[in-house]
Amino acid sequence: MDRNPALPLIDIAPLMAGGESAAVAAEIGRACRELGFFYAKGHAMEAAIADLDAAGRRFFALPEARKMEIAMARGGRAWRGYFPVGGELTSGRPDLKQGLYFGEELAADDPRVAAGLPLHGANLFPEDVPELRPAVLRFMREATNAAHAIMEGVALSLGLDAQYFRRTYTAAPTLLFRIFEYPATSQPEESWGVGEHTDYGLLTLLAQDANGGLQVKTPHGWIDAPPIPGALVCNIGDMLDRLTGGLYRSTPHRVRNLSGKSRLSFPFFFDPGWNAEIVPLPAHANARDDSTERWDRSNVHAWSGAYGDYLLSKVAKVFPDLARGV
Repeated sequence: MDRNPALPLIDIAPLMAGGESAAVAAEIGRACRELGFFYAKGHAMEAAIADLDAAGRRFFALPEARKMEIAMARGGRAWRGYFPVGGELTSGRPDLKQGLYFGEELAADDPRVAAGLPLHGANLFPEDVPELRPAVLRFMREATNAAHAIMEGVALSLGLDAQYFRRTYTAAPTLLFRIFEYPATSQPEESWGVGEHTDYGLLTLLAQDANGGLQVKTPHGWIDAPPIPGALVCNIGDMLDRLTGGLYRSTPHRVRNLSGKSRLSFPFFFDPGWNAEIVPLPAHANARDDSTERWDRSNVHAWSGAYGDYLLSKVAKVFPDLARGV
């Protein structure tokens, strides 16, 4: 492995088109083994990202009182809406960012909503920025298509059939989406936009503006993951780490906005279905305890159960006040 690695750039267009994808799958597999991160181009989401960026900037420019009209407290069990700077925690410390939480748009009569599942329900959208709703829903729709395609590449890279994950874990995936704004600061050394962490599920797709700030922890130290025009950042989460017995690692990452400008990012989390039981792949069922090497000292390979239980335990640490009502 390169002693000074950079994230590889992979063209996923063959996967998106359903064409010959063995070579793409091999590239994805190598990236997942070595870094847990890569850039993806060929996703055809550029227009959706541009619309989302414009609408997001309009929202964050609103007065605080107007933004708080869709505060997360009003989202209830669905855990949707706006939180102000310092309102989200990473490792128990407030992040230097504000943001919007979204998920799959579900009506009240959806069985998951009717059953009272946390993180399921209707989104909250601001009246002041009507274009945000179609921009969010379009981005989520297109990101879901791209995520299914990338997971086909992941499956092939593991010697599985292309539809393995869709059949076993993502026929009805848990879809979560955020828009984060990291404010410009004159003292960036005092606080992290997001502290060191790993993601929880299968796959994260990240669009980011031109101002940078994302860093990835590699075996040889932290590296920058600067924006590349037309490319998404992709990384794997704890559940894919568990499924593969640590062969594919959920890699720690963090954000510090040093640009002197407002920074927007758009992470989309493509996760197993809420009730999906996470069972390691047969070839990877005897993972070692790697908790001493993990950022949070937890052993993800000792965990068992439904994905929703794992997710809820993690999200409750991000918003402890909201968690008390669930």
